[in-house]
Amino acid sequence: MLVRLLRTYLRPYTGALLTVVALQLVGTMASLYLPSLNADIIDRGIATGDTGYILQMGGWMLVVTLLQVGCSIGAVYHGSRTAMAFGRDVRAAVFHRVGSFSAREVNRFGAPSLITRDTNDVQQVQMLVQMSCTMLVAAPIMCVGGVIMALNEDPGLSWLMAVCVPVLVIAIGLIVVRMVPKFRQLQVRIDQINRVLREQITGIRVVRAFVREPLESRRFDVANHEVTDVAIRAGRLQAAIFPVVMFVLNASSVAVLWFGAARIDAGEMQVGSLTAFLAYLLQILMAVMMATFMAIMVPRAAVCADRIGEVLDTSSSVAPPATPAVVIERAGVVEFDRLTFSYPGAAAPVLRDVSFTARPGETTAIIGSTGAGKTTLISMVPRLFDATGGSVRVDGVDVREFDPEDLWRRIGLVPQRPFLFSGTVASNLRYGRADATDDELWEALEVAQAADFVRAMPGGLDAPIAQGGTNVSGGQRQRLAIARALVKKPRIYLFDDSFSALDLATDARLRAALRPRTADATVIVVAQRVSTIVGADRIVVLEDGEVVGIGRHRELLATCPTYLEIVESQHTVEDVA
Repeated sequence: MLVRLLRTYLRPYTGALLTVVALQLVGTMASLYLPSLNADIIDRGIATGDTGYILQMGGWMLVVTLLQVGCSIGAVYHGSRTAMAFGRDVRAAVFHRVGSFSAREVNRFGAPSLITRDTNDVQQVQMLVQMSCTMLVAAPIMCVGGVIMALNEDPGLSWLMAVCVPVLVIAIGLIVVRMVPKFRQLQVRIDQINRVLREQITGIRVVRAFVREPLESRRFDVANHEVTDVAIRAGRLQAAIFPVVMFVLNASSVAVLWFGAARIDAGEMQVGSLTAFLAYLLQILMAVMMATFMAIMVPRAAVCADRIGEVLDTSSSVAPPATPAVVIERAGVVEFDRLTFSYPGAAAPVLRDVSFTARPGETTAIIGSTGAGKTTLISMVPRLFDATGGSVRVDGVDVREFDPEDLWRRIGLVPQRPFLFSGTVASNLRYGRADATDDELWEALEVAQAADFVRAMPGGLDAPIAQGGTNVSGGQRQRLAIARALVKKPRIYLFDDSFSALDLATDARLRAALRPRTADATVIVVAQRVSTIVGADRIVVLEDGEVVGIGRHRELLATCPTYLEIVESQHTVEDVA
C-alpha cells in the first residue's frame, strides 16, 4: 500500500522529484571528489613540499565544497516542499473520503481512529517522503560512487568492503524485522488512547456527576502505559541500531589502517591513497547507515500507509448513482414503501415493512418506545443509511436515484443531538443558507424562540459559539439548530426528537410559530412526548421496528393499544384528549 500511495500522490510532483535527484547526484559526486583531491594534496603537495600545488588544490576543494553545499540546500528545499504538498494532498483525500462515509462506515472505523489516520498516520508517511528526498536518494549514489572511487584508489583493500557492508546490512536488517510489528502495535495503541481521551473530554460532565474521576484516571493510565510500553520496546530496538553502526564503522576504520599500513610499508600504496580509501569506505558505510535510518522509518510508514489505504479503499455504503435522476418537481412528498433495514451482522431487522406517506402541508409524527427504530427511519430520507429492503421516495423518485446534493437541498434536518460549530451564531445559522441576510436570521430565531437569548448574548448574531455549542445550554442548542433548518427554507423538515430539551411552554410556543412557517412544507417529527405531536395530521406508531398504528390522536387512542399505553405513561387520557 505504501508504494501505491506514494506513486499516486507523488505523480503531480515528478518534476520536483527529478530536480531533487539531479541536485543530489551533483552534490554527492562533489562529495565523492573531495577525498581524491585531499589524497593528491597529501601525495603531491605535502610529501614534495609544493605549496603552490597545495593552494591550487585547496582552492578546487573550496569550489567543490561550495557546489556540494549549494546542491544540498536546493535538494532539501525542493524535497521539503514536495513532502509538505504530498502530506496536504493525502490529508485532503482522506478528509473527503471520510466526508462521503455513511454512519455505517464512520461507526466501523470510529472517530478517534479516523482522526489519527488523517493526522498522525499521514505525518509519518510525509516524514518518510521528506527524509527520502534528503537522504535515501543520496545513499545509493554515494554507495555506488564510493565503491568505484575506492577501487580506483586501491583495489587491494576492496575485500574489506565486501565484508563490512554485508555485516552492517545483516545486523541492522535483523533489528528492523523485529521493529515492524512493534510499530504496527504502536499505532493501534495511539488509537486507543485517543478514544479514551476523547470520551473523557466529551463526557467530562457525566464523569464529574457520577464522581468517576478515579476510574477514568485509571482507564487513561492503562491506555497511557500500553502506549509507553510498546514505544519503549520499539525505542530499545531503534536505539540498538546506532551502536551497531558505530561499531562497524570504527572496526572498519581500524581494519583499513591496519592492512593499509602494511601495504604502505611494502610500497604498494601511498599515504594519500590510504586516507582517501578510508574516507570512501566511511562514506559507503554512512550511505548504508542513511539507508538503514530510512529502513527504521519505512516499517512505521508502511503500517500508517496501510491504515490510510483502508480509509481510501473503503467506499461508502450510500453511494451516489452513476446517472442521477433529474427531478424537476419540488413538492416534498415523502413515501416509505415496505421499508426494511438491518444493521450488518444484526440478528433481526431494525425496521420491517414500514409504509406510509408524508405530504406537503401536513405534519407527520413518529412515536414509539426507545429502540423502536424512529431515528433510523428518519435517517433514511437524507440517506444517512440505505434501506436493505423496500424504498424511500421523495417526489416519486427513490432517494438512491437522486444526486446527493439535490436530495439534501430539499431537506432541513434537525438531528436528535444538535451540533453547533465553532464560530458565531450567524455562521452557524448560515450553514443552512450561506447568502441569508441578517433579517432572515432574526426571523428564523424568532420562530425558533431563540431571539431573546441571542439578543442577550454579547454581540448578538456575532456572539461566539464554542465547538459543539458547549457555551450554550442544551435547549438553546436545539433552538439554534431549528433556526438553522428554518434559514434553509427546505421543502421537507425532519425534526428528530428536536423538542426534548425544551420546557412545555417553550415547546408549545415553538410549535405554534412553526405552523405558518412550514405550512407548505412536509414536516416529519420524531418525538417522545405526546404533547408535542397531539395536533399532528398523522401519527405513525412504531413498536419493535413495525408500524402498529397510523392515524390522528383520537383515532389511535381508540384503535392502538401501544399508543394508548404511551399516552397513559405520560398523561391521563383526559389530559390530552
